[in-house]
Amino acid sequence: MEMMGSRVQPRSRTESLAVRNRELYEAQRRARRGPTPEVFFTKHIDNSRIVKADDPERRREMRTFTAVMSVLFVLVMVYVWQHFSAIEIGYHVEAQKQQVEQLREANRQLRLSEAQLTDPGRIDKIAKQLGLDAPQPGQVVRPEGGDPNAPVVAQASVPGLQIVQ
Repeated sequence: MEMMGSRVQPRSRTESLAVRNRELYEAQRRARRGPTPEVFFTKHIDNSRIVKADDPERRREMRTFTAVMSVLFVLVMVYVWQHFSAIEIGYHVEAQKQQVEQLREANRQLRLSEAQLTDPGRIDKIAKQLGLDAPQPGQVVRPEGGDPNAPVVAQASVPGLQIVQ
């Protein structure tokens, strides 16, 4: 037991407990006389009135551990949030692609329908069924006046440039 007073303080609490237990065991082993079996008796101890002593080193270790685990938890949650957001955006992009493809198909169907409806042969055939015929000379009146039988020339007007000073 005299060795316990002169020993050097270990670094952590668990090491000090392990060293103390080892020394006690060795002291008990030296105190035994011969090969007698060890007999242990249970003793009921009431610890309800004992107050745990404050250990500032343990409290500091637990605060550090809690801070590190909190940071790790936040990092993992940010990663999970990004991962699920990427998956959700991928589904949204695929839905938009399908919608674009459906709109392209509808546009193609409408263009086909427009081409069929504006076919001059079809219009002429329907006009003849309704009793309509080609216009007679002088029957077409143009809003700008002039000779109704004169050919019409397409013209493009260039807008004038205005210089503001």
